Amino acid sequence: MTDAQETAAASSLRTTGGAPPDDGGSTASGAPTPLLEPREGIPEVIADEASLAEMIAALAAGSGPLAVDAERASGYRYGQRAYLVQLRRQGAGTALIDPVACPDLSALGEALSGVEWVLHAATQDLPCLREIGMVPTRLFDTELAGRLAGFPRVGLGAMVESVLGFVLEKGHSAVDWSTRPLPEPWLRYAALDVELLVDLRDALEKELDGQGKLEWARQEFDAIASAPPPEPRKDPWRRTSGMHKVRRRRQLGVVRELWQTRDRIAQRRDVSPGKVLSDAAIVEAALALPTTVQALAALNGFGHRTGRRQLEQWQAAVDRVRSLTEAQLPLPGQPVAGPPPPRAWADKDPAAAARLSAARAAVSALAEELNMPQENLIAPDSVRRVCWEPPAQADENTVAAALTGLGARPWQVEQVTPALTAALSAKPA
Repeated sequence: MTDAQETAAASSLRTTGGAPPDDGGSTASGAPTPLLEPREGIPEVIADEASLAEMIAALAAGSGPLAVDAERASGYRYGQRAYLVQLRRQGAGTALIDPVACPDLSALGEALSGVEWVLHAATQDLPCLREIGMVPTRLFDTELAGRLAGFPRVGLGAMVESVLGFVLEKGHSAVDWSTRPLPEPWLRYAALDVELLVDLRDALEKELDGQGKLEWARQEFDAIASAPPPEPRKDPWRRTSGMHKVRRRRQLGVVRELWQTRDRIAQRRDVSPGKVLSDAAIVEAALALPTTVQALAALNGFGHRTGRRQLEQWQAAVDRVRSLTEAQLPLPGQPVAGPPPPRAWADKDPAAAARLSAARAAVSALAEELNMPQENLIAPDSVRRVCWEPPAQADENTVAAALTGLGARPWQVEQVTPALTAALSAKPA
């Protein structure tokens, strides 16, 4: 039994009947126990300011960490806004908040800013929480903790099952959370997502401490909590699925114009862009460069269900690109900051290629020794940058300074620097 499982066995976790199981979740046969009902039942969804103020006071008066989760409507609505926020804290129970009816939760964020927030895969939920005024100052990410501790499967369901011995029902993870009113089974699922989050946090903290990695995890959590919002992605249209088929500049221009037209329509209608026009259809039109509505309608993705007005709208976008000068068309590829793709290193700089090969092997061996994914030990981009442009005098001090300048945390610098310094002396075969 791992430290995490021993901690779980000592926790007062509850199943449908409300009684704590004798063995921390697993049944007598050793099979995990289905978690079917929140221990205090399904709470009413908070959708007015008075109820919200009451719940904020209750949560602020509670004790211990705050379990936090959010549900979005990816694939249904435009953007990544939150459509349900789930919270749980000892002494206050579980709260389900409708951020559509209560769009400003900054008072909640302020009341609980000094409290440790427990999230699973925090970087997925923090942007939509930030939009509604919820910004943690301290956090514990149970997914990242699982990665650092060496768990092979780090989804919430897998972690709860392997660490605590309970099975979470995951059937509603991809539903349209913008639906109103939300069905009771969805609310039950949402409440259960925070039911055991603090128990999981406590078990993983003990596991990390036993492995000597708790301070490493704390540095990672602090880095997430203090990170600024990400910069808007440059030329997001270039991420259209199937772009590798598009070679000519005018074809690239069609992808750009159709993508931007689709995005404006999707934003105006508040629907997922894929529901307006698929990526595959955009690429089809770019490759074909149709000159008439009839030619456009014959392409995959512009079939009989596309109305005449819509077809004219897409054809107008193609026509706008046809009228552009060569100088107005996008260039193939994007200017890349930093090193070129590693596959080109052998031709461009054989010495750098030798350094990268040695560095990758060293990082892989160290990650295996420490029982964690390589990308959590050190960012692959940091390794590439140091190998492409190593310090003039590559010793442990200069390599450590280079890694720190690239955003590596102190624990990463301490672990990786010796191996990376040795790798930088590798020569081409």
